[in-house]
Amino acid sequence: MSTALPLPAGRTAPGVFVALALTLAAGWLIVTIDGGRLFSQPTIVSLLHVAAGLGLVAVGQTLVIIGGSLDLSVAYVISLSTLVTAQTMAGSDGALLPAVSLTLAVSAAIGFLNGLLVTKARVNAFIATVGVGLLLKGFLDSGYDGPAGETAPALVRSLGYQRVGPVPVSFLLLLAVAGAAWFVLARTRFGHHLIAVGGDPEVARLSGVRNDRVLVTAHVLCALCAGLAGIYLASRLGSGAPRVGTEGLYDLESVAAVVLGGTALAGGRGGVAGTIGGVLLLASIDAIFNQLDVDAFFKQVIRGVIIVAAVAVYARRTLRKAAF
Repeated sequence: MSTALPLPAGRTAPGVFVALALTLAAGWLIVTIDGGRLFSQPTIVSLLHVAAGLGLVAVGQTLVIIGGSLDLSVAYVISLSTLVTAQTMAGSDGALLPAVSLTLAVSAAIGFLNGLLVTKARVNAFIATVGVGLLLKGFLDSGYDGPAGETAPALVRSLGYQRVGPVPVSFLLLLAVAGAAWFVLARTRFGHHLIAVGGDPEVARLSGVRNDRVLVTAHVLCALCAGLAGIYLASRLGSGAPRVGTEGLYDLESVAAVVLGGTALAGGRGGVAGTIGGVLLLASIDAIFNQLDVDAFFKQVIRGVIIVAAVAVYARRTLRKAAF
């Protein structure tokens, strides 16, 4: 049964794009004064590569958060996906499609497990996905001491390093995935239902929405996005890496990008366009700091301040709207 609810997922969060523009302008000025070039082609290409990996995860994270859930196992799904991809390919172009299919199947199975734990076992999403993540961590730590397998050369050349002008193919993949997610949220019954479940699960249930099915599907889609990110990172690294997901902080960074993009952590409101803005903002900060050779610890401190400030601003806006 389709609901007649408005689609907040169709609205963008202009604030994040204003922040992105201001960050790039200030960064360009500071880097230029320091004697560097922020908008050189190598810097832009590097920025878009960073955005591609994080963005793929963040798009999936957007779906589960809009539904009122969360997935903190994505970092381990990414690490496992790089290994499944590289070990199945074993350096053979002929094994490319089977390896990609197997990786996505494994990712979907993990997402399905997360969804069942949240919906059927009634485990809090934070606890359930952290628990699944720890199970994957145990497997990765016990089975791998370092890189394993070899990515097919065709995948390395295409997804890993090929560009259309200054735009990497991986970033075009991100735009395609984000476009598909936007369409699902804004134009399909599933999108209506996901927003309704995130907004008020009880009202959604009474309206005929099958809440459990919707949330399980959202978790599967999130894990598939993490699997795609793992395939991309395997194409960049040339092999599987058992710790690339956790070392890249893709779990927390994806949530940060979603929040910066204006999606409510409580669910029911947000969108993919804002998430892409949040991803580009985080990638831009990385690019600026790299140009300035900023200490890695200080970089994380600044990121934390930005994220906390963004959450505080959105919280105040929500309270202000509720008051009126």
